[in-house]
Amino acid sequence: MTRLDDQTLTETGLAPEGRGRVLLIGCGALAREILDLKAANGWDHLDLHCLPAILHNHPEKIPAAVEEAVTARRGDYQQVLVLYADCGTGGLLQATCARLGVEMLEGPHCYSFFEGNAAFAAREEMTAFYLTDFLVRQFDAFVTRPLGLDRHPQLRDMYFGNYTTLVYQAQTDDAELTEKARACAAFLGLDFERRFSGYGDLERALRRV
Repeated sequence: MTRLDDQTLTETGLAPEGRGRVLLIGCGALAREILDLKAANGWDHLDLHCLPAILHNHPEKIPAAVEEAVTARRGDYQQVLVLYADCGTGGLLQATCARLGVEMLEGPHCYSFFEGNAAFAAREEMTAFYLTDFLVRQFDAFVTRPLGLDRHPQLRDMYFGNYTTLVYQAQTDDAELTEKARACAAFLGLDFERRFSGYGDLERALRRV
């Protein structure tokens, strides 16, 4: 019996389920951006599985969570792309992905790859506190309440006394989000700067697959 090649299998409808599809293991903080990019570009071959964004409060748990998701789902896909940067794991996520043979996003964190890793590194900003669209929307859930600033506002200077500027990296042009980000800066007693980053290296990584 002659072995059918992949093209013939696809044309005859006999290709194994998942052939040609790509699984995205994504951070929940990127879900909206990933889905927007999928919809805008018609990337129907990309399937997204998100892990809880709150893992960023415990980055040591990210590598194990990613490994569990990859191991459980990779058999149905031709390729897996992990949509995390290092994100505070101290290189452990990179080591996990290398061992699993899957690609991940380059860079130290989402603030870097949204702006573009090269551009972000060139700034060498040491006193900037960054927000993305997601973090502006979820400021209370990810900043105010976890740091206890809703109960103990006097802690603000302890946490943010060495910062000078809140930089809002905007993925979208949204006047309401911009005003909310400005209010976040005022709440923290920081100067405000808005930079439109778009999707940066996240979009470029998805275009490759």
